[in-house]
Amino acid sequence: MAPPKILLCGDISGNLKQLFKRVVSVNKSAGPFDALFCVGQFFPDSADQLDEFTGYIEGRAEIPLPTYFIGDYGVGATKFLLAATKDSGNQGFKMDGLKVCSNLYWLKGSGKFTFHGLSVVYLSGLQSSDSQQFGTYSQDDVDALRAIAEDPGIVDFGVTNKAGTSDVPPGASEPFGTDSTVAELAAEIKPRYHVAGTKGMFYAREPYSNVDAVHVTRFIGLAPVGNRDKQKFLHALSPTPASTMSALEIKTKSPNTTLSPYMYIKGTANAKEGAKRSSDSVSDSDSQYWRYDVSQKRQKHGAGDGNRLCFKFVSSGSCPRGETCNFQHDMDAREQSLRGVCFDFMNKGKCERGTDCKFKHSLQDEGESNSHKRRTGNATRSTECWFCLSSSKIESHLFISLGEHYYCALAKGPLVEDHVLLIPIGHSPNTLSLPSECEMELGKFQDSLKKFYKKQDKDVVFFEWASKRSTHANLQVVPIPSAKAASVQKFFHLAADRFKFKFTTTKFSNSSDGRKSLRTQFDRNFSFFYAELPDGTVLSHLIEESENFLPQFGREVMAGLLNKANRADWRRCTDSKEEETNMVEKFKSRFEEFDPNN
Repeated sequence: MAPPKILLCGDISGNLKQLFKRVVSVNKSAGPFDALFCVGQFFPDSADQLDEFTGYIEGRAEIPLPTYFIGDYGVGATKFLLAATKDSGNQGFKMDGLKVCSNLYWLKGSGKFTFHGLSVVYLSGLQSSDSQQFGTYSQDDVDALRAIAEDPGIVDFGVTNKAGTSDVPPGASEPFGTDSTVAELAAEIKPRYHVAGTKGMFYAREPYSNVDAVHVTRFIGLAPVGNRDKQKFLHALSPTPASTMSALEIKTKSPNTTLSPYMYIKGTANAKEGAKRSSDSVSDSDSQYWRYDVSQKRQKHGAGDGNRLCFKFVSSGSCPRGETCNFQHDMDAREQSLRGVCFDFMNKGKCERGTDCKFKHSLQDEGESNSHKRRTGNATRSTECWFCLSSSKIESHLFISLGEHYYCALAKGPLVEDHVLLIPIGHSPNTLSLPSECEMELGKFQDSLKKFYKKQDKDVVFFEWASKRSTHANLQVVPIPSAKAASVQKFFHLAADRFKFKFTTTKFSNSSDGRKSLRTQFDRNFSFFYAELPDGTVLSHLIEESENFLPQFGREVMAGLLNKANRADWRRCTDSKEEETNMVEKFKSRFEEFDPNN
């Protein structure tokens, strides 16, 4: 299969007519190309350009090939992007672009997706201390990319609006647009190609070696469309995906390869800040473990830097650096985090997100978070329930195994082969408040399914959305290739960051202890989401009444992990009754030796 052909473009600033005229010409002479990726400002500089620009958005003018952009700022950006976020087709955990109109996709925030075999990472917007809905990236976006940097595999493309501080041409100064955060991310993610807008000129740097990696990175800076100096604003590439290359091909270096420019960043930065940090013994490599200075008014106790909290400890309850971490492992802050208190508020005394923040902006006494009156309702048994055995709606051809308290059934519109559900026989809205004998049987089902999948070199993720408005529970059981097991937790955390919440994360030596912990966390007055991961980690989130939590959140995350975006919505995965019956029979024949009810 031939490598994909990609066009790259610099700052457009609303000049779509001039851009697409050139794209059509290049596509005719050297194409066909699979996509156009745009870096730098996408929207117009002035209102005078809006009529022409709007013509493409509204379909009066044609966008000639799939176009992806990250420069979500300029005149008209708020109007068009707000409409895109409200479009029903853009709901959910979408990392491969929100559709703005035909052939135009907005890469929002930050993320990673696969395009024709190429691994693409992006950071949308510009760096800013102000909290804005569009046009800037947040610390959550940066943290999400740092999590991606730990994923196995090589990233083919990294696209940002500005260049890193070491990626500008000699003699270029700040107006050319550098970003120290982009520099840090480029050093950590190590993309094979890093593409950015350089605010005025085309610049292709010599390839450079990466620290702790065998492959090189090639930086390409693109000039704005229609620039006066006729600098190059459109560039074509046809790279072979790293996932299909041999080890020898990946580590091959050209004679002009240089050392990594990021080897020198730390020394320069430390020299400039030496006086400022003379009393601060924290190393630069620790910087990703904290985000904000702690308020001087708040007394801190324990080892570590007295002015900074360890973000990883507060958010997850653990830190890989343990006692060697230079930042505060504050149990009081951890407890407040579990009660839903905003991390920014604890550290700074204020939160830049303001009313958009989903967390509490006051310290919580024990039990206070549950003290408010909430609407409650008791689910009643219904003959219309899809999951009740006595219901006329039940699809019995999906049954795989029937126990005393639970049954196993093929998932309707399965995400992947062998995706099943574990469903209480009793009409219960969740699996966490059932008697101990039910829990014991559920444990046997889970253990049997783990053994069944393990024989196929697969692991399994269990997750449940226990909505307080649910009528009949179902525990989702999704098998994954064992090679992807290490990435599951990062994908869930990445999705949580995108939806502005944090998981409570705990690791257990066995699933029984994990479920016991979940039962203690569960509160009938709240909706609750949790996931049980292959390594024994349990992720959980108590959902606030005002929180806009997606019912299909778990499936959306798994679809992203497994590159099954087209099957993220089960309602669009239509199989005939005959096909479903065949899938069930195939599953049952292989599961027979593991079935706890045989």
